[in-house]
Amino acid sequence: MTLIPTDLSASRLSDAVRDPNREIAASSRVMHLSVGIVVCIPCFRRPQHLRLTLESLASQRTPRSFAVVMVENDAARRESAPVAAEYLADGRLQGICLVEQRQGNCQAINAAFETAQALFPAATRFLMIDDDEIASPDCARADGSHRRGDRRRRGRGPVLPDFDDDSQPWLSRHPAFRPAYDYSGAVPLIYGCGNCLITRAAFERLGSPAFDLRFNFLGGGDCDFFVRCRDAGMTFHWTTEAVITETVPQSRTSLGWIAKRGLRIGAINYRVQHKAAQGAGAGAGVCADARPAAAVFTTRGPLLATSKAVVAMHPVMVALGSLLAALGIEPKPYEASKIVS
Repeated sequence: MTLIPTDLSASRLSDAVRDPNREIAASSRVMHLSVGIVVCIPCFRRPQHLRLTLESLASQRTPRSFAVVMVENDAARRESAPVAAEYLADGRLQGICLVEQRQGNCQAINAAFETAQALFPAATRFLMIDDDEIASPDCARADGSHRRGDRRRRGRGPVLPDFDDDSQPWLSRHPAFRPAYDYSGAVPLIYGCGNCLITRAAFERLGSPAFDLRFNFLGGGDCDFFVRCRDAGMTFHWTTEAVITETVPQSRTSLGWIAKRGLRIGAINYRVQHKAAQGAGAGAGVCADARPAAAVFTTRGPLLATSKAVVAMHPVMVALGSLLAALGIEPKPYEASKIVS
């Protein structure tokens, strides 16, 4: 499956992938190392969704050249790598696909960002999108055009849910699914790395690994990363035009999944806050999904009685998740045996 570019030496690729736990699954035949932005995509057992993600990137309406770095995080089955190879081989996208043999959310994301920085030395901005997300046609343009002058800034846009089951439209207003902000401009903090843009300067300032491996199976390494960015004096910007949609399967709209989501957010909040408290003068970090449900009622209008009960349950589950985490009980949704595609 490995494709060696005709105008880029194999040694150059090898230098970018020095870690023995990472290998090259595929690469484009031609890569322009002068690109200023690299899109990073962690992949795990969602090959059909990944195809939609890559198609949306190949259809971007932007004059800028960009590259992609995909990380296959299922070293055994490797279902995503052939899809990546297809788009790289025929020139629809330029970049590389790696296999990260160490499983886990933070392992895959670190592999993507580290390889992107090493392979594309001219890149100053790194955009991440998940393998179940679809970028709007102008997403790449919106994510970089107004932030060129600020090397300290992190940016993000909304991730809007696309429910397989559209019988409960009110779910888009639930804290687990709605965007953190509804305006463009400076914001106090961003919480997730799906549809986020991070500058090279941020990675250089915080050091490696960027995403703390203590969050590898729980999740929340992105929340922790952005809290550390904030505490280091970096700024954040929200861009409502940079829209990405996320495919939400029916399994993620059940009451059981929503309750477990609240428990996991609570565990992440506890972990991030506990870590931040260990730093001198560090402020507590809170994941966006833990914001009070009252904000939904005051800004989004009345909901049905059933939906109100589900939304009201969220902060309760978040609080319970924090309590359980304090007792050493945490979910591990990013362990391979527990992930359902």
